[in-house]
Amino acid sequence: MDGRRALDHLVVLDLTRVVAGPYCTMLLGDLGATVIKIENPAGGDDTRSYAPYRNGSSMYFANINRNKKSVTLNLKSPEGREIFRSLVKKADIVVENYRPGVMEKLGLGYDELKKLNERIIYGSVTGFGVRGPYSKRPGYDILSQAMGGLMSITGQPDDPPTRAGNAMGDVLGGLNLTVGILAALHERTETGKGKRVDIALLDCVIASLDSATQRYFSDGKVPERIGNRYAPCAPYDVFSAKDGKIVIACGNQHLFELLCTRVMKKPGLLTDERFRVMEDRVRNQGELKEIIEGWLSDYGASEMVEILLENGIPAGPINDLKDITEDEHIVKYRKMFVEVEHPKIGKMKINGCAVKFLDDESLSFEPAPLLGENNKEILSGFLGMDEYILDEYKEKGIL
Repeated sequence: MDGRRALDHLVVLDLTRVVAGPYCTMLLGDLGATVIKIENPAGGDDTRSYAPYRNGSSMYFANINRNKKSVTLNLKSPEGREIFRSLVKKADIVVENYRPGVMEKLGLGYDELKKLNERIIYGSVTGFGVRGPYSKRPGYDILSQAMGGLMSITGQPDDPPTRAGNAMGDVLGGLNLTVGILAALHERTETGKGKRVDIALLDCVIASLDSATQRYFSDGKVPERIGNRYAPCAPYDVFSAKDGKIVIACGNQHLFELLCTRVMKKPGLLTDERFRVMEDRVRNQGELKEIIEGWLSDYGASEMVEILLENGIPAGPINDLKDITEDEHIVKYRKMFVEVEHPKIGKMKINGCAVKFLDDESLSFEPAPLLGENNKEILSGFLGMDEYILDEYKEKGIL
């Protein structure tokens, strides 16, 4: 390979903060784009203050802002806005996650920016999108999970509605924004013109609900929390063994037959009216789970996972964070944790990139930048501004 990466030569102006927007621009940077993270001189991205810390610097920020360059710019100042317009003329993509209308008030909305550069692709991610009665509401991950229905179907039956253990709404927002931007890039190769991409966290959560909406549309009953079960099929759940819990996932009739005959040695389950076909098993999941756990009580969790896999039945352990960081498949072969040298934190591990190109191992990771670390590199080297002007602007709080 020649060392090129998929998005080499693309320039992204990143006005985003917190998670959803930075997750998108992180992916674009991982894939080779030059991402210029434009931050407020007074503190920068909110997550620069988020725990955990090492050596006074946020590891949270460092994980999601690798492969970016930081430029400080006060967009409330006329000089700051003019610099931004100059950057837009030379860029390919602008990404922001302000509330709808903020960029327009600054005179930097899509309609103005495309006058400067008709090829510019403008991506925004907000809580509720740029249209509709909720559009001006502030948006955070937990709101998207709550209002998008995800919390209502997450958790054990007797527990209250539960947020997913990570910022799932934000991550879905970042992923969908990336897809939209890449689609707009593809269209631009044919039309020569950019496009605006509008992503709402609420939409992303709703789009992820897969079978839950169809269950409601089919019978009018509101789906309830069913713990780790999966409503469309069974057995597909967490099961208790002698010394721990494992997952067994029989997603079709053949797999259930293998489980009953090869491993459990209970062929009678296949003719039991409660469990004969998938619809029966879904209706009687509780009784089936009791039978499986009664059988599992004689076996260790790790032992049974191996036995199930050897017999062609999907199964696995329930890993904690220590487990995944020590798993050879995840660490060595999938490269899902990567070590970088951060200027303040020092050596640290960050999450790897889930996108792999099997004929190309050129993915590389640069540590997240310090606030304003790349001001001279970008503003002088990329825009050609005199360094003495940069010093003056810094004193005035423009940079």
